[in-house]
Amino acid sequence: MTVTNTVFVVDDDTAIRTVVRQALLREGYQVRTADTLAGLMRLVASGSGDVVITDVALPDGDALDGLPALFSQRPGLPVIVVSAQNTLATAVRATAQGAFEYLPKPFDLDELTRAVSSALAGRGQAAHDTRESGAGEDLPLIGRSPPMQDVYRLIARVMQTDLTVMILGESGTGKELVARAVHDLGPRRTEPFVAVNMAAIPRELIETELFGHEKGAFTGAQGRSIGRFEQAQGGTLFLDEIGDMPFEAQTRLLRVLQSGEFNTVGGSRAIRTDVRIICATHQNLERLIERGEFREDLYYRINVVPIALPPLRARRSDIAELSGHFLKLAAQEGLPRKTLSPGALVRLEAYDWPGNVRELQNLVRRMAALSREDVLDEAAVLQAMQGGRSAVPAQAAGRETSLAAATEARAAELLVRYGDTVPRGLMEAIMADVEPQVLRAALAHTAGNQIRAASLLGINRNTLRTRLENRAIDPLEYRRTEGNPG
Repeated sequence: MTVTNTVFVVDDDTAIRTVVRQALLREGYQVRTADTLAGLMRLVASGSGDVVITDVALPDGDALDGLPALFSQRPGLPVIVVSAQNTLATAVRATAQGAFEYLPKPFDLDELTRAVSSALAGRGQAAHDTRESGAGEDLPLIGRSPPMQDVYRLIARVMQTDLTVMILGESGTGKELVARAVHDLGPRRTEPFVAVNMAAIPRELIETELFGHEKGAFTGAQGRSIGRFEQAQGGTLFLDEIGDMPFEAQTRLLRVLQSGEFNTVGGSRAIRTDVRIICATHQNLERLIERGEFREDLYYRINVVPIALPPLRARRSDIAELSGHFLKLAAQEGLPRKTLSPGALVRLEAYDWPGNVRELQNLVRRMAALSREDVLDEAAVLQAMQGGRSAVPAQAAGRETSLAAATEARAAELLVRYGDTVPRGLMEAIMADVEPQVLRAALAHTAGNQIRAASLLGINRNTLRTRLENRAIDPLEYRRTEGNPG
């Protein structure tokens, strides 16, 4: 079968253009390339082309800003956006501007070619709602690791819908932040966001908490009280730790989701509800269903779009950015302004963080409050860990928290999550976690000397430089740590 579709590839990096072009040619596509936004617009104006692949940051402008003009010339032309600006804001902007797909760099070529195939299959249909999304740079989620990129892409895909979202993840991973992002970026963002934690409410009070009650409905009900469904009318109701909801309350919630109506406790008048439901849990709901503790029909109602948040130990490359953010927040709250030494960062990245991002934030605040030094070193980290639940770093905690165990756990988590189709491949996903730690440890040990670090790692200096650039690691930051064993 001969494929004659033409793909435009736009990137100012010659190597990327070449690699992508060769991959597409192998798939049978015709390929035309450009290295500027103006070049892209000339290709589009030619009237040919079936799919566009473009970087965001081009020498003469931002490709996302150019999408409205592109679509005015070629409505329905699928655009796949790739970018090294791996933030939630970039994913949201790409989606809001009408991109068919967003892929963070470095991307997997197989994933890119699948995206091209999907774009051609759906050509002529609007891939996304291009209404204003309210997207900005001031978004709550931080991190550029591959697991977080998957989260960002899911948020971007569901933000303009009313689909029910189920956020899965361990305690402290930031499930409410994801729920707020989905709400704040969607069409209901001007309406209330109401959060209720099922685990924090006595079981006998959950129904009145959710649905409200009438005067005299029970002893002590001296007046009518509105519940969370009424408070969230027109907006979003976030049901956190839904796995802790009593079975009888689950039945009532299911009826509300099916009918769109509810009665207050003690009330006889049906009240219409218009809310978007977002749920979250750290529990395995399928296991609760097997034990008869969670309704299977409710599970299918609320698990329409699952978003799995990775634990912090599975996104260690984000720890530096997260720590810097928390230090800035601490300074804004009146605590002394601090920075982290490379050795301190290596120590933070070696720990397994059972309390996840919440534990990291608490530790950083503790260091900012208690340390007398402007630069927080490894000793400050150890002292802060001993003063809280983070009693020991990973290296001293035995095999359970060793690098080997952490790597094994990460591999198992990826395989459970994706089966046999781990994005970018299992080895690359594991290396995304491990390689930055190894590079930072080598730089900390050699005080940022790249020749010595390359020799220590058994690679040449050019390879080291490339890997440092790919992981956004600046060797100049390590020059203060001569002799530090990391």
